[in-house]
Amino acid sequence: MSRRRMLHTLNQTFWVMVIGVISLFVFFLITGAFSPTGAVGLTVALLVLVVLWIGHAMWQARHRSSVRDEASIRARERRGF
Repeated sequence: MSRRRMLHTLNQTFWVMVIGVISLFVFFLITGAFSPTGAVGLTVALLVLVVLWIGHAMWQARHRSSVRDEASIRARERRGF
């Protein structure tokens, strides 16, 4: 496995873990396990993670390769979508 591919996999794994941590935090807030004001440090840390994830998602959306599958485009146009 090349080093570049391994770093790409680790990068994607990190962002999936960030989404998992954010989801777990929201779950515990909804169930009432703790209050956001009671765990201020944790709340601030999760807000930073949310901002980082939004920034990452925006970066990915802007720099994603715009290669489109021509066969699926033709099929969609043929169906009238």
